[in-house]
Amino acid sequence: MASRIQFCNNQFFDYYIIFAKINAMSIVDKNLYYIGGVVRDKILGQPSFDIDITYIGNAIEFAKNIPDAEIVQINEPFGTVRIKYNNEEIDIASTRNETYPEKGHLPVVENIGCSLKEDVLRRDFTINAMAQSTLTGEIIDYTHGLDDIKTKTLRVLHDNSFIDDPTRIVRALKFAVRFDFELDDHTKKLQENYLNNINYDMSYKRLKKELIETFNLNSQKAFERFVEQKIYKLIAPQEFELPKIDIEKLINKYLPECIWIIYIGLLPEISSLPLTKLERKIVDDFNALKTKSFNTDFEIYKNFENLNLESILMFSTIDKKSVEKYLDNLRNIELTISGTDLQVLGIPPSAQYQKCFDYIVRKKIENQQIGKEQELELAKKYFEEQ
Repeated sequence: MASRIQFCNNQFFDYYIIFAKINAMSIVDKNLYYIGGVVRDKILGQPSFDIDITYIGNAIEFAKNIPDAEIVQINEPFGTVRIKYNNEEIDIASTRNETYPEKGHLPVVENIGCSLKEDVLRRDFTINAMAQSTLTGEIIDYTHGLDDIKTKTLRVLHDNSFIDDPTRIVRALKFAVRFDFELDDHTKKLQENYLNNINYDMSYKRLKKELIETFNLNSQKAFERFVEQKIYKLIAPQEFELPKIDIEKLINKYLPECIWIIYIGLLPEISSLPLTKLERKIVDDFNALKTKSFNTDFEIYKNFENLNLESILMFSTIDKKSVEKYLDNLRNIELTISGTDLQVLGIPPSAQYQKCFDYIVRKKIENQQIGKEQELELAKKYFEEQ
């Protein structure tokens, strides 16, 4: 039997604007429930990234009967619908079952319109398997998720959970860090067993999504657990040791845009992940830096000057001193003259242009106050000495 708790006040309804919008749209219904993470976050008093709403039955047919609502999008195979009402858009899902005929891949949807209990039992952890009535505020808890929230516990719903969907291991890491929860002993054992017998025929697109969400939190603690618990083996089997620097602090100091790749790109092999062209370049540039010399300030400047910040920060795991010297002291060095200025001086274009610019850069490293007139004088001097 489900645990049922009725909140005595509406503090959580006030906490999320979306709840007020749904009430204002007059679409509350005895079969309409908030479900999953949003219910968990309300109980924890945490901000929620997603608002999931489920209808017990066929959500598409339900939406068609909402007065003055516009159907924006329908996904018939999944029983989901997006409606627009008073310029607000809301997604509603039908209750459904799912099976995994191919372990590690996308599930197959079955039995759209099933019971609420059947719907929640397809989910990942007990803390994400609660529902709350949009009509009464009553919480439905079939899996004792409320008890696990009280004890800060992450517990899977069945023993094949990680076999069906190994990305749940990364999700567990994300929730553990975000909420300071721990896996219960049985779930921990299931995770260890899977990581010792990984099925690499999995959906790496789904895995990448979970990695992005987890490591965009920018948590050194998450990275340490990722390595110590050998979760990284979901990507590749090679052994990997934890770098001896605090990556979180460097990211907070220099504020790169693509945070997750700084962590995951350190692994010895990530070709299984579907990287974008930019993500691949960041990793390739980082690996290329390993072959270069950083003995002088000029070498530091030249090695880093055209790279993405993410590649540079990744290299801090190898040479933090050079990285900080560049980012703190050298990266703002720029020449104000160009090839056009050299032509005005009567110097014909040649391969010597770049050597001249490098000569001036060396001088500006010694004295960053050098301006355009001094750069022109240095250019003249360089070509006179050739």
